[in-house]
Amino acid sequence: MTTTEKRTHDPVDISSLAFWSRPPDVREESFALLRRERPLSWHPPAETDLLPDPDAPGFWALVTHADITAVSRDAETFASGQQYGGVMLEDVPEDMLEGAHSILAMDAPRHHRLRKVISSVFTPRRVRRIEEQIAEQARLIVDDLLAQPGSADFVSAVSARLPMWTISEMIGIPEARRQEVADAANAMVAWNDPDYIGDGDPMAVLLGSLMTLHTTSFELSTARREEPADDLMTALVQAEVDGDALTDEEIAAFFVLLCVAGNDTTRQTSSHAILALDRDPGQRRLLAAEFQERIDPAVEEFVRWASPVLTFRRTATRDTEIRGQRIAAGERVVMFYHSGNRDESVFTDPHVFDITRTPNPHVGFGGGGPHFCLGSHLARAQLRSLFGELLTRVPDLSVGEPEWLAGNFINGIKRLPVTFGGGS
Repeated sequence: MTTTEKRTHDPVDISSLAFWSRPPDVREESFALLRRERPLSWHPPAETDLLPDPDAPGFWALVTHADITAVSRDAETFASGQQYGGVMLEDVPEDMLEGAHSILAMDAPRHHRLRKVISSVFTPRRVRRIEEQIAEQARLIVDDLLAQPGSADFVSAVSARLPMWTISEMIGIPEARRQEVADAANAMVAWNDPDYIGDGDPMAVLLGSLMTLHTTSFELSTARREEPADDLMTALVQAEVDGDALTDEEIAAFFVLLCVAGNDTTRQTSSHAILALDRDPGQRRLLAAEFQERIDPAVEEFVRWASPVLTFRRTATRDTEIRGQRIAAGERVVMFYHSGNRDESVFTDPHVFDITRTPNPHVGFGGGGPHFCLGSHLARAQLRSLFGELLTRVPDLSVGEPEWLAGNFINGIKRLPVTFGGGS
């Protein structure tokens, strides 16, 4: 479904690869202008090396908290499904939507059915066990950090390790395969960053990474049917709700989603948060001095500040309106979560990092509705455990300058040098 209506593109560039190669603070200048002067604006299609379409009309940019939450909660009018092209800012092949995006690129009733079956495996007992694993993993990661000679890359030594370790233990990925899976998951969100692609073809990198993750999932699901274990993969192959079970292909797609989204949400939030705490020593001292009392609101501020997922798109299923502007059936609307989390009409001093901020209705896990982040509880548990270890055991951690990931999907930090003198 596409619209043929011609519109004038907004002069503010939020579509080019050059724009998405800039640091977040620089990009925010453009979004602040749009929030202030044109909170709903029409833009050229995202520049891409994947499936460039010179005839694509463009998209509506949703940069305010109110518009992001309204569209998120109206899944009947604003669709995510594969027949509408999915949820990415740029177009991706249809078979990749099916194989990689799982419930992200689905609408009711299929979305409801699969999400219900997947949710059923996260029993209270399993969640408690995962939280215990997270606490132990965070402790061991900080042990390893302190064993290094006073300096490290925080991303590779800390923030990238915890989420993939959690996922690997949770789902039952053998240790010998974990690095391969982590590398494939990283490539799925970094296909347009030169550090990850080099001279390679972005589409080939994506497809190769997808094949690696699917092959791993198929091998695990087959093994667990033959020999069940106490892990999430066993629960997924055995799960059934109201007669509905998951196919191996559906399990593989969820496996990809878990490895990609479950990895980057915590990874990027951890990196952004340690950088913010370093740049504002007062906030760091406050959190360290009253950790148990402060950590829950602090975690919400970590997620707001990081906004680890930058964009998702929806497609209008029918003619509708936003801010009195006609949105034609088939037109795309793109939610810019980082902008929504800096909305001056919702957050007092939104450009100030404040661990005491309350209320904090951030859209870091989505703006509500049926696609609200399924793993938000586990992400919060990881952040609580990791920062509990860091603030008590590495009090002299000092953070250098970040190297930013280029791209319009993940608000990524590739490398973040840290130094420290010791701990316990």
